[in-house]
Amino acid sequence: MKKEWQIKGIRGIKTIIFGRTLIVAVAFIIQFLLLGVTFFWAKEYSGIVYAGFSVLGLIALLHIFNSRGNPDFKLVWMLPLLLFPVFGALFYTYIMIQPGTKVIYQRLRVLGEKSRVYLKQDEKTFETLKEENPQMGRMADYLLEHGNCPVYQNTTIQYFPLGDDQFPELLKQLKKAEKFIFLEYFILEEGYMWESVLEILQEKVKAGVEVRVMYDGMCELTLLPNFYPKLLKKYGIQCKMFAPIRPVFSSHYNNRDHRKIVVIDGKVAFTGGTNLADEYINKKERFGHWKDTAVMVTGDAVQKFTCMFLEMWHTTEKQEPDYEAYLTPKSMLKEKDGCVIPYDVMPYGTERVGKQIYLDILNTACQYVHIMTPYLILDYEMISALTYAAKRGVEVSIIMPHIPDKKYAFALAKTYYNELLEAGVKISEYKPGFVHAKIFVSDNKKAVVGTVNLDYRSFYHHFECGVFFYENSEIQKIEEDFEETMKKCIHISLADYKKLKLATRIEGKVLRLIAPLM
Repeated sequence: MKKEWQIKGIRGIKTIIFGRTLIVAVAFIIQFLLLGVTFFWAKEYSGIVYAGFSVLGLIALLHIFNSRGNPDFKLVWMLPLLLFPVFGALFYTYIMIQPGTKVIYQRLRVLGEKSRVYLKQDEKTFETLKEENPQMGRMADYLLEHGNCPVYQNTTIQYFPLGDDQFPELLKQLKKAEKFIFLEYFILEEGYMWESVLEILQEKVKAGVEVRVMYDGMCELTLLPNFYPKLLKKYGIQCKMFAPIRPVFSSHYNNRDHRKIVVIDGKVAFTGGTNLADEYINKKERFGHWKDTAVMVTGDAVQKFTCMFLEMWHTTEKQEPDYEAYLTPKSMLKEKDGCVIPYDVMPYGTERVGKQIYLDILNTACQYVHIMTPYLILDYEMISALTYAAKRGVEVSIIMPHIPDKKYAFALAKTYYNELLEAGVKISEYKPGFVHAKIFVSDNKKAVVGTVNLDYRSFYHHFECGVFFYENSEIQKIEEDFEETMKKCIHISLADYKKLKLATRIEGKVLRLIAPLM
């Protein structure tokens, strides 16, 4: 066992030394050093130049103070400007003038306007929802106007309480593909899960099915070689990385593609927390038992997922996507099963759709809001919504991991426990291991399953997606899963919080200074 561990360790070291990770890291360090050299040159070489940079710092401070957005981000930027006025101003200016994020934002806006033509709201569905529940009608109107997310009927939902449950159905549906398969994931890692999927994809390509695979560029630093897309192309699979990491520092790299989407023939879609890696189906143990969730969507609502994928794929393409070639005719299901709103989240612009959906559920709940999330890094608005709901008698209950994947994030999450518990919010930790699920369920009427965590990264930095459904039969199954999961949890009290190690408390409180960046 020791020899095997040593071999793995050596391989890991070689990967770091000879891989692109080291090259990128060194390049970033050099760029930061150049900023530092510029700072010291300005200070020593000329008082006028240094004064000019000081003015730049004042301008940056005024810009931050008067800009739109979350006050927490303003505080994070003001801290380096106040502590290191010149260097902080240089760094802030360096981040603001980079065109990468602006180019992608403009491209996505263009693609979004194109897809609006194909994502028209069915007026009968919308009017029926407004009559049944005016509040949900207003929410649907907001999502259509500001997120290009229509509300659908003629759609079925199947909920999977574990990645282990979703995986067999995913393979089954992939085998049925006749026209196209789209896969978009945050993490893709070689192993049993991915190899099982890849085997089917290769068979489908040979049968004439169009297959596209897209995964986030962070994978190339630790999980996959840079040439992996070329390898898949040899199999006939179209493949690309979203925002591959280059040796030039850019704020664009902060906006990762955290979505998990599968679209098959425009008829079936999957989304949820599960990535294409073995721990998500408990084939490999990393942090105890891995608790994750997903949904399969069938029917009209799949159209939105098809457009989501095509928009993201074409951010780096010159030609426009051929939406008509991939959108299927509307379904004619005999039985109505509530309403379904698939949605996507962009880190650009002023709207924070993923966050607004969570806030809306908290602010309109009457009986309960039950939540599963792997991370708890909250801004003021979310803290207020959680605590206010609890104070007005709504049962607000959150299930967190007991075995964290990131200890620093767990230490930071615990700094919120005290305030939430005092307000009456219930917090539990999943004793068998790690909760990666992202669900909200409320009053047996509303639920969300998707990729959006309760943290700044999901609300502000990442591309995300999810499904918001109302009066759907699967909502009861989500609530039952929550209750069953709760039986395996440790329930946290104020006394437990006070027993936390001093080092953990200090670590968490220090990290809260930079929480918006985590």
